[in-house]
Amino acid sequence: MGKSPDKKEDFMKAAVLYGNEDIRYDDFPTPEIKPGTVKVTVKVSGICGSDVPRVLNNGAHFYPVVLGHEFAGDIVEVGEGVTDLKVGDTVSGAPLLPCMKCDDCQNGNYSLCKFYSFIGSREQGSFAEYVVLPALNAVKYDSAIPYEQAAMFEPSTVALHGVLCNDYRGGECVAILGGGTIGLFTMQWAKIYGSKKVVVFDIDEGRLALAKRMGADEVINTMQTDFLKKAMDLTDGRGYGFVFETAGNPITMRMAFELAANKSNVCFIGTPHVDLTFTPRMWENMNRKEFKLTGSWMSYSAPFPGKEWELTAHYFATGQLAFDEELIFRKFPMSKVDEAFELFKNPAQIHGKILLVNE
Repeated sequence: MGKSPDKKEDFMKAAVLYGNEDIRYDDFPTPEIKPGTVKVTVKVSGICGSDVPRVLNNGAHFYPVVLGHEFAGDIVEVGEGVTDLKVGDTVSGAPLLPCMKCDDCQNGNYSLCKFYSFIGSREQGSFAEYVVLPALNAVKYDSAIPYEQAAMFEPSTVALHGVLCNDYRGGECVAILGGGTIGLFTMQWAKIYGSKKVVVFDIDEGRLALAKRMGADEVINTMQTDFLKKAMDLTDGRGYGFVFETAGNPITMRMAFELAANKSNVCFIGTPHVDLTFTPRMWENMNRKEFKLTGSWMSYSAPFPGKEWELTAHYFATGQLAFDEELIFRKFPMSKVDEAFELFKNPAQIHGKILLVNE
């Protein structure tokens, strides 16, 4: 953060986490521009699921800290040596700060870097008026894209990274388990890359209706007793060539083993927060079907930050990667950040992304 500020103009307003369940809209030192960096005035910042335990479950690395890593805004200052960005450019931010020196980074596997830092958790983030980030991490996009949509760059890139990790190819039936933000982006990427049929599974009729409106070929409510038969009937009994679990729920993770076709590819994008027990039936499914199971972590590839970010900017601009206002559950002024996180004490009531807006 540089030297301690001693003038009022050296402060900005930010949502500052001082301790567990103690997040306040307060004065905070304005981040300083450095060579190779850009300063962004944050217009919109999304609350990620990973931010919730940092606020409510003692999950922060240190205090005080400004969280936030899903954001969009305008460049207001560029540091020395920055030539490909200028004041006024609209940008989203790739929050990972890989070391660029370890074997994983040298092989282009930046998501797997063990020596990384991260904007909005290990570094001050975007729940603020301003954020400073390396120019390499600032992803320029078409200014016609609404800030609310551009704040969802990162969920889109996480979805695409999972698609790429799963060795995806077109022409197959695809199952998306979970109709949340990442699930709906995964559904769209599967269609962009030529799926035969994409089916979204969820328990929320509102999310299923949104999935249908955003391009899902079929939707299935897994609360229905005959959902598995219906799901298999849609594939003529063969099962799904590609399965993406995006909810991080043990129920849907087990479901993936049932829906997978012989020789299919299954990817777990979602992160569970409770123990997951693999039953003998699940293992038999995997063995007998000889499907490939992989995980997916974050959203980066070479050259950094990767095709995930470049293609999101492209397909947001063309409109092929659709945005729907119902992806947003609520918008709060940044000054009401405490009210926004109160909602996460009852997460079942949240159906979509919560955005913090600088007014």
